[in-house]
Amino acid sequence: MGNGNVDDIDRALIALLQQDATAAYAALGRAVGLSAGAAHERVRKLRERGVIRRTTVDVDPAALGRGVLAFVMVESSAWMGDSADAFAAIPEILEAHVIAGSASVLVKVRTATTEQLQDVLRRIYAIDGVSGTQATVSLETFFERPVSPGAAEG
Repeated sequence: MGNGNVDDIDRALIALLQQDATAAYAALGRAVGLSAGAAHERVRKLRERGVIRRTTVDVDPAALGRGVLAFVMVESSAWMGDSADAFAAIPEILEAHVIAGSASVLVKVRTATTEQLQDVLRRIYAIDGVSGTQATVSLETFFERPVSPGAAEG
């Protein structure tokens, strides 16, 4: 999707919204030197263009009984590029990425227990073309960082 150019004011608005997605347009405008209406219009356009994809709530996974985090390398005997829907159908999978290297797909999984993780691995194995899985369980997350709206390097 062509997102066009994101200028410095857009970047500043995005950074502010990443800190507090409930910020009032008047406060956003004040912070970047715009009226509330102009800030609202900028944010509306960023959503329309797909630069801001969605507004979400960051929840502690352990509080919701999803304390087991694993990254799973999925090996395949076939091209997995058309398998997005099969991975998306497994609700415990939070992210799925087609990757370069010996494995075909990398998925991020959250479950309550290692037994549930095993069940997810079984369901991944049932996807057409999957020939193996290699799971790495995370013991502790130092941090998870949103994409910074700072200007691109280079």
